[in-house]
Amino acid sequence: MSAADLQTRRIYAAQSGSLEAPTIKVVGRIDYTGCYATMRAFTKSRTSASADELWIVEHEPIYTVGLAGRPEHLPRPSPITLGSIPVTKVDRGGQITYHGPGQVIVYCLIDLARRHITVTQMVRLLEQAAIQALAAHGVHGKRRTGAPGVYVEEAKIAALGLRIRSGRCYHGIALNVTNDLTPYHAIDPCGYPGLQITRLADLGITTTAQELGEQLARGIARLLGESHGIQP
Repeated sequence: MSAADLQTRRIYAAQSGSLEAPTIKVVGRIDYTGCYATMRAFTKSRTSASADELWIVEHEPIYTVGLAGRPEHLPRPSPITLGSIPVTKVDRGGQITYHGPGQVIVYCLIDLARRHITVTQMVRLLEQAAIQALAAHGVHGKRRTGAPGVYVEEAKIAALGLRIRSGRCYHGIALNVTNDLTPYHAIDPCGYPGLQITRLADLGITTTAQELGEQLARGIARLLGESHGIQP
């Protein structure tokens, strides 16, 4: 499957600044394996003229293990995981996390070199977009030094990971909206034993993954177009 074949519910151009705005694709629920392969193929085949894209997706239950993944953090045998949730190794940074319905992911296929953005700046930008999306619902999100992502008090609500090839990134940011949090109990989320995980539904916020995803994607696009939105 190519990016052109990606089944989308809606495609539109985001509002951005001086640089061309990324195209936002509202994909909906899609198999992780196929989506992952499509991201990699898109990044490998794109040229300096290729438009940047943001894909809003949800996945069926799956654990993904990043390049830094260590065996001690992987799923422990339990009724939660036994034979029911697949585990797959991927080429993003970080360790293990969980994806499932009700969690929105915005995959960021961005030419960082063309936009003169460093990897660290892109991570900060994604965190800032999530913090702003949460604030729009009255939720105070924050960063944590040395542990990328966004937290509400001491619980993690958004995780992120990127891969860079030839100055272009893929993978992105995942934010918990209404997803089942039980699968996190079988792992050390992001490699941190005992890390608390939360979701918007548990904070009294009523919204859907798609609605939050579109808000998050628009925020990412806006920050990409604003030099003051990128923090060192």
